[in-house]
Formats: sequence, structure tokens, C-alpha cells
Amino acid sequence: MNSLGLKLAPPISLFGKGQGTTTSKKNDKTLFGGKGANLAEMSSIGLSVPPGFTITTECCQFFCDPKTWDQQLPPMLWEQILTAVGTIEHNMDMQFGNPQNPLLLSVRSGASISMPGMMDTVLNLGMNDEVCQGLAEKTGNARFAWDSYRRFLEMFGNVVLDIPRVLFEEEIDNIKYERGVYQDSDLAVEDLQLVVQRFKAVYADQNLEFPQDVTEQLSLAIGAVFKGWMGPRAVKYREVENIRNLLGTAVNVQSMVFGNMGETSGTGVCFTRDPNNGEDELFGEFLINAQGEDVVAGIRTPKPISELASVMPEVYAEFKSNTDILEQHYGDMQDVEFTIQEGKLFMLQTRNGKRGGEAAVKIAVDLVEEGLVTQRQAINKVLPEHLDQLLHPRFADVESKDYKTAVMAKGLPASPGAAVGRLAFTNEKVVENKQNGIPSILVRDETSPDDVEGMYDSEGILTARGGMTSHAAVVARGWGRPCICGCTALNVDEENGEMTITTEDGQTKTFKEGEFISLNGNAGEVLEGKQLVAPPAITGDLKTFMGWVDEARSIDVLANADTPADAAEARKNGANGIGLCRSEHMFFQPERISQVRQLILGNDEQQTEALEQLLSFQRDDYEGIFKAMDGLPVTVRLLDPPLHEFLPPLEDEEIISGLASQLGVSVDEVKEQVKASEEVNPMLGLRGCRLGITKPAIIEMQVRAILEAALNAIEKGVDARPDIMVPLVGKVEEFQDQAALIRSVAEQVFQERGKKCEFKVGTMIEIPRAALTAHKIAKEADFFSYGSNDLTQMTFGYSRDDVGTFVPKYLEKGTLKMWRCSSSCCMC
Repeated sequence: MNSLGLKLAPPISLFGKGQGTTTSKKNDKTLFGGKGANLAEMSSIGLSVPPGFTITTECCQFFCDPKTWDQQLPPMLWEQILTAVGTIEHNMDMQFGNPQNPLLLSVRSGASISMPGMMDTVLNLGMNDEVCQGLAEKTGNARFAWDSYRRFLEMFGNVVLDIPRVLFEEEIDNIKYERGVYQDSDLAVEDLQLVVQRFKAVYADQNLEFPQDVTEQLSLAIGAVFKGWMGPRAVKYREVENIRNLLGTAVNVQSMVFGNMGETSGTGVCFTRDPNNGEDELFGEFLINAQGEDVVAGIRTPKPISELASVMPEVYAEFKSNTDILEQHYGDMQDVEFTIQEGKLFMLQTRNGKRGGEAAVKIAVDLVEEGLVTQRQAINKVLPEHLDQLLHPRFADVESKDYKTAVMAKGLPASPGAAVGRLAFTNEKVVENKQNGIPSILVRDETSPDDVEGMYDSEGILTARGGMTSHAAVVARGWGRPCICGCTALNVDEENGEMTITTEDGQTKTFKEGEFISLNGNAGEVLEGKQLVAPPAITGDLKTFMGWVDEARSIDVLANADTPADAAEARKNGANGIGLCRSEHMFFQPERISQVRQLILGNDEQQTEALEQLLSFQRDDYEGIFKAMDGLPVTVRLLDPPLHEFLPPLEDEEIISGLASQLGVSVDEVKEQVKASEEVNPMLGLRGCRLGITKPAIIEMQVRAILEAALNAIEKGVDARPDIMVPLVGKVEEFQDQAALIRSVAEQVFQERGKKCEFKVGTMIEIPRAALTAHKIAKEADFFSYGSNDLTQMTFGYSRDDVGTFVPKYLEKGTLKMWRCSSSCCMC
């Protein structure tokens, strides 16, 4: 270990029958990856796992670092790899590269955090001309041998040698067309031999040669999987998921077992519970006479796992027993891959299954009721983004005539939720729409890992092919994107930017890119146009779960809410008050913003009139908020943004003309005043407490509105609890000035009304100077809040509007480091 430079663990760890506990750190996902650790655990609890070994993530780190191994496998490591292969040969009673008794291997990645579809896999490694012939003779199944060979040629060429997969797909599609068949499984032995011949020609066309030496194949494949860790797909996925500071990926080398050896063989992927709704029933798919990539790639449409009970009842019973054992062992819903070789079941992988929000909550509640986990453990199984999904809208009335009439087609309900957006047929179009604030539905024949950016930026995903465990389905569920797969009525014409839907009555409807459609991921329904959505409700399992959270938490959770409706929704969702009510958000309604503009640009008389109007608006709003938050605190932040943000753009002649008429001045005069109000650096200009100090009448109006609203509410039996926040304080003297003004106005209001109410005056720490002098401000303020946006921006000197141009590179290079806490991400 030391001569290789490694510090954390030996480079290789065995798994398989009798190997499950040979290494004390076997269950360390940091070193062995999720796949490797779980293969070892499955071995240790007695499941039938094909033997193999794991090369640690630390080796990946050393391999990718030009200062250590520089993308080369050291001779000492290679010797240990060959020794581990010898152990597999002994356990399987086969020999790697021996045509008479060949051992074939799979080489797979396995990071400590699941990254479905992002990393590389090579199957059937060890095939060459002689091995293919020997395998055909040994098994008596020439079709199986040649099918395995053509699969290996394609995967090895694509993953290891970077030959575009489409070049292989074109060749096999041409042969299927020539033979008049649709499925790969319909090709005869002679056809597959021709496929192998043409696949080799693809190598030659790329000035490459397929290696017949099986040990060379293994060395190149291990290196390719390690290199894949820094490939663009994997890097982008880690950026989107905020996965940072991992060593790399482990490599799992494992004896192949074959699901494509005939009608008694097959392969499948299965969740031990439904990842969409959490129901306690197997949710998965399988294919007869196929290999694993056929299921997840969406090339063939698989069968539901329930049908395995009738096709292979004994295998199904054993599989069901294994899934029960896995859930008992891990205390969670599992995502399982399996292969059946000539009637014998092999468990290839298990990991905690990704799930949508509804399923996450139901599974957590059910696991507690079944005695598999405690309430506290169940809480930790539900992520913040799961709850976020449940707090998003769904279609209002799926039973209405209008809704049912809009349904054009159905597919597989791969990921739940409601999505409405404009059609986009490419990854790039979705990203462009996102930048322009346009919601998109990504529509593809099938997605691939290259589509992850578009999938992340989309509102929902629709594919013509693929099943419930395809790439699109798994990624969409993990990100909470509604998704429908396997919509056979859909035809996508990406070149012409359109899609065609064939309805049940045989009619066709064509939609151009940019037109609206809607997706119901719960029912798998594709709908025409924009459908009405409705807000969710906290009931059933979610109510039970949130009750547990309330019992466990030690802090209050306050909401951001700027209107009475927002406040009512926040309270319904369990908020303990309002931590930030942004008063400026109340000004953007048309009748109000005109008064704000009059306040900024008008003469003294017009300003006074505008303040009176705004006072009425704000008082009514605050009274509604206090009513919604009866008995809970409401923190109102006084006006924060620069005033010029309320002014119209100079090119908007209609608004400028109306404003001129309102003020009784010329259009040119209004334009001059707007220009004069512009600031060179408004984020550091006249805003926050600076505005209050220079234009105290605005703050007086706001404070009066808050306190009069509180007194009005109290008179109506509401327990109003106002707190007033002074924004953008940098010096204690600024806070002292504004606090004195606030308390002076309060005394006036209380004298006028003959009544008082309790209130607090505090500030938001959002300037580095305020953070450094917080001990002084604390002596004057009743409370603090923290403004992370401005504080981060001013501390680092980064513009929050422009960080996208350089921070991703900083994170990639480690110039900045990011870690994920329970509710957000932080940089240091």
C-alpha cells in the first residue's frame, strides 16, 4: 500500500461468496463506492453475488492526478489486479482468455454517491475471436456467443476508445433493415457474425484496432472508467447535484453472468417499493434473453416485474425473498439489479433507491410502522427537496371534462407531478429557454446522459421509448421532474422541430417547438395546451411525518411571505411565523407602483399624496398578514432596494407618457428625472437604511402602516406581534438613527390611538462591517437576521448576478470548496 503511495486502504478488496467480510472497511462507501460496498454486504448476508473485486476510489484519485500515477496503472497495482482475477477464476472454475473455458468480466464504476447513468460500464470483457468461437462450442449456443461479442465490441469501442456509439448503431440498424427485422433479438447467428465484422470495420475507419489480448482489454477498461470520473457528463452531474470533495470512483471488476443465454435467462431492475407513490410492492421491469443495458437504455420495452411470477415462479419467489432480506438489512427501500442465467438468480447490485417526494414520505412512515427504523431515522431519509416537491402544484381537477378532453396520449408514469411548458426537442433549447425565463418540456425519443443539463432545466420530460427504470425515469425522479416514458403514440422529428401524437382514434396532431403541452407524471398522461394547476395540502402521511419533525426539531421555522395569501399558505404549511416580509414586494402592483414613481419623481405635494396612498395600501396588507399569523411573530423589513428599480425603462414610451401626465410635466422632463435617478453601482448606493436616513418620510409611512395595522388587528381580537427590521446597516450609528425614528413614530401612533402594542426593532447583518461590529449593534438591536446574499457578495467581492461566469471553474479547481448542509450549500 505504501509503495503505491496510498494512505487509506489496500487498493483491492474482494467480494463474492465467502468474501463478504475479508476487509474491515468493506462497508466504507467513501473508499469502495456504493456499488462495491453493497456487493460486499450482499455477499456477507448470503445472497448469490457473482465474485469480483473493487479497486478503491483512492486509486482513482491517484490515477487522475498528473502528479502521481498520471493516468497509468502502476505495475505493482497491475500485479494485484491479475492476482484478484485469478481468485475469480478459481471461484468460477473458469479461465480469463481461455477459449475452452472462458471467464468474461464486467468493469463498472461505483462512486460513493449514486450517479445513475453518468459513469461508464464495460460488459463481456474478455471476448475475442477465439473466445467467441470457444464460448459458442461450450454453451452450444452460437447466437449467445456472437451476441455477447457484438455487444462488447460496441461498449468497448464507445467507452474505452471514444468511438461514437451512433456509428455502431447505424451498422446494426442497417443489417436489421436488410433482414426485415425490428428487434436485435430477431437477428440470426449469421446476422450477428456480420454485425461483428462491420463493427470491426468501424474501428478500422477510426484508425483504431480492436485488442485481441484480454489483459490489454482489462487494463484499458479500468483506465477508461477512472477517466470517466473527470468526463464532461460526470462533472456536469456533480455540479448540478452539488456533489463535491469525493476521492473519485471505485472500479468493480466482476464475473459476468448472462441474461442473454436463451428463454430461461433474463435481466432486470427493480425497486423494492414503488418509487413514485411509496406503495409496498415490487416496482421494476425485466427482459427475457437480454443483458442489463437493454433495460436501462430503453432500447427494448421491458415487462413489469410482476409477470416474472408466471414466467419463472421459482426465480420470482427467491427474488422476492432476497428483496425482503435487503430491506431488513438496510432499513430502506432498495434499487436492485439482477440477472437470471439459465434459471439461476444472481444479485448484481443494491443501493438505497431514489424516490420522489410523495414516495419518500410514505416509505419513511411505513418503515416506522413496520419496525424497521425509528422516527428519527425516518426523518433523515426524507430530503428537503422531497418536501419541496410535495409543496408544488398539481393539476386542479383531473376528473373534469376539460381535462379529459385535453388528454392526447398516455405513456408510463415514470416520475410524478404536474408540468406545463413549451416544447423543446434539444438539450440546448431547454437551456436557452431557461435563461430567458421560458418553461420547457424536454421531448426526446429517449434521453441519454448527455441530456442532463436540459433535463435539470426543464419543467418535465417526455420520451417515446424507455421504461420505468430508463435513464430518463431514474434521473427525473431524483430531481423531482415529472416524466413520462415509453409514449408509443409519440413521434419526434427533432430536425424539423416538431412532434406528432397519434391519438386512440387514429388521428394525428402535430406540435411545433415552442407550443405548450402539459404532463401528468402521476397518470402518465400527455395533455394539449396549458392545464390549470392547484396547490398541494399537508394531509395523510405528510401530516404524520411533519408531526414527527415538529417533535424532533429544536428551532422554529419562519417563512418568507409578502402578502396575506402567502402568510396564510405559510401558516397552513406549519411556519412558526414570518422571518422576512419584504415591504418592497407590496409595491409592484400597477396601481401601487404608479404611486411609488410619483413619490420618487413628484413635487412635495405629489410626494405627500403618494405617501398617503401607499400608507393605506401597506396598512391593509399588514393587517391581513397579522390576521393570518395570529399569535406568531411577523418581521417586516423596511424598504431595501434602490429607488430607481421602481422607475420605468426609458424605452417604454407608454408608461413614460402616462407618468408625465400623472405628474403634470413633459415626457422629456420625466426622462431626465429617470436618468438622474440612475446610479453607477446601485447595489452599493442609496438603498436600505441609507434611504431611510436621507428620505425619512418613507420610513415614517412604513412604520405607521405596520403599527396602525397591528393595532387594528388587535382591536379585532388578533394577537399581532410585529417586528421591524432595518436593512443594510453597516455602522451602529446608522441603526441608532433609524431605531430612534421608528420609536418616535411609534410614540406618535400610540398617542393618537390611545393604545400601545409590543414590537421589536432589529436589523439584518448583511454587510461585512456590520458582522465585524455586531457586538456594538447587538447592544442597540432587539434581534438580528442574516442576509447571506449581500453578505457573501460583499465579503468575497463577487457580483451575485455574474458568479456563473467564474465560480463553477473555482469549484472545479478547488479554489472554492462547497459543502452541503441540511438545507443549503455553503462556500469557503
